[in-house]
Amino acid sequence: MSYVSHADLGGQRVPGVIVPEAEGDLFHAAWEPRALALTLAMGATGSWNIDASRSARETLPDYARLSYYQIWLAAMEKLMAERGQVLPDEIEAGRMLHAPATVKRVLHAADVPQALAKGSPTERPAPSPARFAVGQQVRTRDAQVDHHTRLPGYARGKVGRIERVNGAHVFADANAQLIGEAPQWLYTVCFDGRALWGDEAQPGLTVSVDAWESYLEPEPQ
Repeated sequence: MSYVSHADLGGQRVPGVIVPEAEGDLFHAAWEPRALALTLAMGATGSWNIDASRSARETLPDYARLSYYQIWLAAMEKLMAERGQVLPDEIEAGRMLHAPATVKRVLHAADVPQALAKGSPTERPAPSPARFAVGQQVRTRDAQVDHHTRLPGYARGKVGRIERVNGAHVFADANAQLIGEAPQWLYTVCFDGRALWGDEAQPGLTVSVDAWESYLEPEPQ
């Protein structure tokens, strides 16, 4: 079965009207902060990584009808169920019914401020010299991949220029599959809007995409 991301919506025509929300309007229901806290606490156990959680979210079959934090909760249930950390009868009851599964570590309340301040840096030592340089013209890969990727569909097979070299970072595609961090050089690639959207692009529009080295091939000038 092929991998389908329901979250790769850039450039697609979707039904209904998209209504921007006010800046700083973080939650819409009292349960949503708790959903965020649960997701952060489970992520801190080391049972999975941020890219695996993104993969779990985007492959939810009912993704399109769920709200933002409903997606977070459903993906967490999916990840925990895969690891035997929660069982169907517990989800149905809404409470623990079995002995807890062992986890690598526990994020205690007193340690939350420090953990959040530290974050999860993704920069790693470079495995080799950078293949591309600022100003170089490149083309993104056009092939569909059977796993999580951070290259959006609208930018595949398109020509742009390297705008910034960002150092080597954890490769999301590999990390999501739990096969290692496999760090690669990460570049900011700038595209002319017409290269992405054709004549529908607004005049002067440019779009920047952060792309790992394996997403790119040199394009003759």
